[in-house]
Amino acid sequence: QVQLAESGGGLVQPGGSLKLSCAASGLTFSSYGVGWFRQAPGRERELIAAISWSGGNIYYADSRKGRFTISRDNAWNTAYLEMNNLQPEDTAVYYCAAARFPDFTLDTIANRFRYTYWGQGTQVTVSS
Repeated sequence: QVQLAESGGGLVQPGGSLKLSCAASGLTFSSYGVGWFRQAPGRERELIAAISWSGGNIYYADSRKGRFTISRDNAWNTAYLEMNNLQPEDTAVYYCAAARFPDFTLDTIANRFRYTYWGQGTQVTVSS
């Protein structure tokens, strides 16, 4: 049974940092690309960042560049999303997802229907 389990969310003050983890089991993690998405109340789920199976290709949504860092450790079957200088508008449920990307184009990695496996999500709340 494939599982992706996010952790590391919580309540943080504006300007603070969090590091989310996505622990995978039941799949050959090193064969899958990983995307981090978020969904705020009343909004669609959106891609924040994606990383290829090897880590050689990385994408960030424009508004996240410089503040967020995606990484992975295939030896530990885990992907990470480090988030700095968090702002109230970053408040959302954050999800990790895994997919076998046929390529690393934006059309592919941003299409949430291409992702085979999803975690249950972790809440991130940025508030003073």
